[in-house]
Amino acid sequence: MSRATSPRCPLCCTAGSGSRRRAGSAISSKWRTTTTTAEPTPLDRRHPALYDTSRQEGAPVRVRELAEWLAATFEGDGEKELTGVAPLETAGASDLAFVASRKAAAQAQNSAAGCLIVPLEFPNPQGRTVIRTAEPRTAFARALSRFHPPPPVEPGIHPTAVVHPDAQIGPQAQIAAHAVIGEGARIGARSRIGAGCLIGRRVRVGEDTVLHAGVIIYDDVDVGSRCILHSGCVIGADGFGFVMAGDHYEKFPQVGRVVIEDDVEIGANSCVDRAALGVTWIGQGTKLDNLVHVAHNCRIGRHVVVAAQTGFSGGVTVEDYAVIGGQVGIGDKARIESRAVLGSGCGVLSSKIVRRGQVVWGTPARPLKEYLEQLANLSRLPEIRRQLAELRRRVESREEG
Repeated sequence: MSRATSPRCPLCCTAGSGSRRRAGSAISSKWRTTTTTAEPTPLDRRHPALYDTSRQEGAPVRVRELAEWLAATFEGDGEKELTGVAPLETAGASDLAFVASRKAAAQAQNSAAGCLIVPLEFPNPQGRTVIRTAEPRTAFARALSRFHPPPPVEPGIHPTAVVHPDAQIGPQAQIAAHAVIGEGARIGARSRIGAGCLIGRRVRVGEDTVLHAGVIIYDDVDVGSRCILHSGCVIGADGFGFVMAGDHYEKFPQVGRVVIEDDVEIGANSCVDRAALGVTWIGQGTKLDNLVHVAHNCRIGRHVVVAAQTGFSGGVTVEDYAVIGGQVGIGDKARIESRAVLGSGCGVLSSKIVRRGQVVWGTPARPLKEYLEQLANLSRLPEIRRQLAELRRRVESREEG
């Protein structure tokens, strides 16, 4: 015979064989499921994932309208209707494509695309329909969201979600099935909390932020506005801190926090650990790929990009606009200065400083020119070995003679 049970919070409730019924009755008065009916608020167009959510996918867009929306100029047939986007080589008469390099400019001559987004200096002797902009790739990225808008926010709280009575849910926010919102948490207006997300106590999520299904945010974490956290992210787990006590390790309590500023995107299954003391910080506009690990007390600056499978040891500082390739390992307390570039697979030793604007590669990481010279020398080793063997043979033959 089935029996109805009250919703339970996996963040702070325990269940024992002798106390399950009492725990359920206590929770039923402490947790709630609700809906929100606040008035909608205009979306912030700076967030690419939230552009024009009222538009239906597949609806045609006139060239003139698209150019105005992109704050760009157009040439040719402004009334032409576009229904999709495609690469230059496969685009058809109703598709939008873009040109951002000399190679693409040559390909564009034979492209059947109905409209091209091109640089300001792009020659157009054929009189094609084009949209001119200083940054074609950026404009095309924005146009993509025009043709393929995300599903609209469905305001309210799903009946299976569990929301603490002291949590605050902003107007037009969406809380999906089986999400859990902890005590004192605040969810900003128009944010989306995906199915199965766990939001801990005193977490702050800003406006227009998207948490895809299965994101876990531990207690005392701040996430800014217009952020995107992909499935499997774990934010605020304990840092890897232990101390040797005689013949065994003891845990060093991790009592710090995580702060993620506005416009940050974090890829699937990435982890950002809380600080031991103080704050682990991810700066505004930074983008982390899938499977990136940020250890305790790291400070990542603004508009940093980090490719997949990169790991930051504890206490690493990365300054603004740095570019870090995939599978990079960075030792503890290293510092990556502004606009430095770390090539894929390189290793930065503990406490190492990569200077401003420097491009490094290899393990240990060294300037690119030096790395390429050493690589070239390594490629010549087989020939040098053959030459050395020949010299040895000649010397030995003379000695025998």
